[in-house]
Amino acid sequence: MRRATALLALALVSACEVGPDYERPPAPVPAAYKGAQGWKPATPQDEIPRGSWWAIYQDPVLDGLEKEIDISNQTLKAAEAAYRQARAVVAEARAGYFPTLTGTGSGTRSGTGSNAGRSSSASASGGFGGGGSRSFSTIDLTADASWTADLWGRIRRTVESNVASAQASAADLANARLSAQGQLATLYFELRAADEQARLLNASVDAFTQSLNITRNQYAAGVAAQTDVVTAETQVEQTRSQAIAVGVQRAQFQDAIAVLIGKPASDFSVAPAPLTTTVPVAPAGLPSELLERRPDIAAEERLVAAANAQIGVATAAFYPNVTLSASYGFTSTGFANLIRAQNALWSVGGQAVQTIFDGGLLTAQLEAAKASYDETVANYRGTVLTGFQQVEDELAALSILEQQSVVETKTVALARQAERLTLNQYQAGTQPYTAVITAQTTRLNNEITALGILQSRLVASVALVQALGGSWQASDLPDRDKVEGDWKPY
Repeated sequence: MRRATALLALALVSACEVGPDYERPPAPVPAAYKGAQGWKPATPQDEIPRGSWWAIYQDPVLDGLEKEIDISNQTLKAAEAAYRQARAVVAEARAGYFPTLTGTGSGTRSGTGSNAGRSSSASASGGFGGGGSRSFSTIDLTADASWTADLWGRIRRTVESNVASAQASAADLANARLSAQGQLATLYFELRAADEQARLLNASVDAFTQSLNITRNQYAAGVAAQTDVVTAETQVEQTRSQAIAVGVQRAQFQDAIAVLIGKPASDFSVAPAPLTTTVPVAPAGLPSELLERRPDIAAEERLVAAANAQIGVATAAFYPNVTLSASYGFTSTGFANLIRAQNALWSVGGQAVQTIFDGGLLTAQLEAAKASYDETVANYRGTVLTGFQQVEDELAALSILEQQSVVETKTVALARQAERLTLNQYQAGTQPYTAVITAQTTRLNNEITALGILQSRLVASVALVQALGGSWQASDLPDRDKVEGDWKPY
């Protein structure tokens, strides 16, 4: 026992971790966003509200819908279950730190007949002697313990890898949440744009109906042709048809929102409401901050750490495995006197196993681990580059769309003025009705274009917030203590 204790102490003192220690790989980071240079948003926001980034739009309906994401979204529930599974894998690996204890109890009853074992003596004596049958019991009670010393850090590197994988799973959960939130906000603004388009078309139907009435009066007075009346009626019905068709898109947006918040489409509806005209723009900050703000980048970085630890696991396989074992128990012919010192059995031992020849298996596994690490590094850097691209794309979109919006606002005002003047000239008999139709169609098309620009600006605003990571920060990632916190070795 003293030798076993000394061997155990030696194992603990000399334990080390082979393989490379992790360092975050460098990633290409620009000095500044080119899309933010020389452009100041018309409605800047000092900061994204912590935890509820969609609050910048100041829409209570959107706020209520976004809160449903965490409650009922099925994609989020799946991602959360994946994170819990990853934590359980960490607990599985941590179990290797501790010895395995097993208990065994057995009992047998055996016996011999009266003539069993006496044939030889009978032959020798020329007959059979007397005697009765015999039976006896054997009771065994044994406890066994074995422990594989983590001399080279194989278990520690495995735990390190699994913890990093669990953190990546937590970042995936955050990314799934951000994606669902962004999709919902985008669908919501598209739905509101459909409401606004329906309002524009219905208002145009009313305006065109007034023009139709004027044309009918002109025809009745003999100063307009019947073709003008028919043309006006055609325009009214065509616009009414367009207003009805918008309902198809609106229904699809509404049903998509229902799925995101985990509700049956048949039981969900959103009442029509005006589209906001305010387009908030989240501050882009410094490019270097993006690495700490996007959960998808954090997930890829954690996968790099997990792959790095697996190199250590593969390296430890080249060194011998040392296993210590001990057994203690009792054996007796009955329960009454089983637990006694004279019936005790014990053993203590150790075993070292070293691979001598494996046909290059361990070397191949090590090379595979290194290649996997290189792959995760490339994926990490690719995700970083994609993140910067998305931010630049949305900054450029917001800047250009803002300029277009200013021009289109002037165009709409001019188109409305031209429509009014043309209608007055028609009533005065100086313009044909075709000029009225052209002016009215031009005005409606420009209003729809302006609405499309506003919708695109709002969608780009949401996309920018999402590209910047929403309200997420790298500090939200669970640390190692939190990943392992609920685990107990029993």
